Amino acid sequence: MTNPKGPVSKEAAKAEGKTGETPAEAQRQVVESAGGQETKNVEPLVEVLGKAEQAYAAYMDAQKEVARAYKTNEVQVERAYKEAEEQANRAYYQTLDRALRAREKAEQEADEAYARAREKAKLTYEEAIKEALKVKQETIAQAWNVREQTINKAWKIYAKE
Repeated sequence: MTNPKGPVSKEAAKAEGKTGETPAEAQRQVVESAGGQETKNVEPLVEVLGKAEQAYAAYMDAQKEVARAYKTNEVQVERAYKEAEEQANRAYYQTLDRALRAREKAEQEADEAYARAREKAKLTYEEAIKEALKVKQETIAQAWNVREQTINKAWKIYAKE
């Protein structure tokens, strides 16, 4: 806090920032208190500005390098994405092709199995018809024989009387 009566000592006044000195005098006192080397260690403003400009230029170069690295990384990520996409497309179309060939093969096998089953059914039908015709003919022949025998017996019985 500030003393309403004014600074008590030079050190207290310095602590409060009220020394009544000009900035040049304050800089000289700081330099003198730093060991008495007045202007030897103090760099001229031009040199400080030059170093600041060099540091800023180095910062800008580093920033450009970081931007280039990000751009390079972005290109690499994009390339990796495109490769993954192409690989996924190749795998998809290969799988699609295999599935199509498998379906065509299954359809062909089904058609062949159907043709074999149809042929077998036709042969079974023809054999059943032949067997039925044979049984019919045998049944008719037996019935004819039974008729003949019955008629012959009837005539024999009728003729004996």
